[in-house]
Amino acid sequence: MKILISNDDGYQAPGIVALYEALKTIADVEVVAPEVNNSAKSNALTLHSPLHVETAANGFRYVNGTPADCVHIALTGLLGYRPDMVVSGINNGANMGDDTIYSGTVGAAMEGYLFGIPAIAFSQVKKGWEHIDAAALKAKEIVANLIKLRDAEIKTNAKAAPWLLNVNVPNLPFDQLKATQVCRLGARHAAEKVITQTTPHGRTMYWIGGAGPAKDDSEGTDFHATLLGHVALTPLKTDLTNHESLKTWMQQTAQFVKT
Repeated sequence: MKILISNDDGYQAPGIVALYEALKTIADVEVVAPEVNNSAKSNALTLHSPLHVETAANGFRYVNGTPADCVHIALTGLLGYRPDMVVSGINNGANMGDDTIYSGTVGAAMEGYLFGIPAIAFSQVKKGWEHIDAAALKAKEIVANLIKLRDAEIKTNAKAAPWLLNVNVPNLPFDQLKATQVCRLGARHAAEKVITQTTPHGRTMYWIGGAGPAKDDSEGTDFHATLLGHVALTPLKTDLTNHESLKTWMQQTAQFVKT
């Protein structure tokens, strides 16, 4: 099993180091990650400036680009082979509900998925890296089980479809983490108000405000599961089509859409 590891916090982040140390005991792993923090870059690709790849002393390769850049470059020439899985993380903070739209951690995993490779994104619920070793051990456990699942799928169907999973791990000791629950995404309220500051030259600066509190944390959501100490696992998809409203829009636009 060959696994490509990436993240959005940068190649020196404790989360990716812990993830690498855990996964290298069960698979051949390589790291291709951003040079610096690229949180909230989603699926962005760098198209109008050159990208460079460097190798750190520990063998990690890092790119002056986004998380999606890292996985894209790795899969289209840098590695020289096709990995069996793409694993992203472990992120410094939750990626639940609406966060997944903005998340560079999810974006890195999604890039692998778009290339037809099974992919998974791991995040810790709270920032600060508390109990990161426990989160890495849980990630190892989940990936090991997914490897077995993938092997079984391939035996019955050589063209087994890839999957994209989003996992959030509470910041708890390993023996206090409750069973993994398969959940739907919850939702957040709107983000906090923008923060303004004035430069010494009198110009106004704007800083994006923090994420809002949970709006939908009802039973069955990732917010609810992690609040109770469970690891939350959510299968994701990339089709943004609102299938339920297709027929309605066809009817409403029939009068001005040319056939």
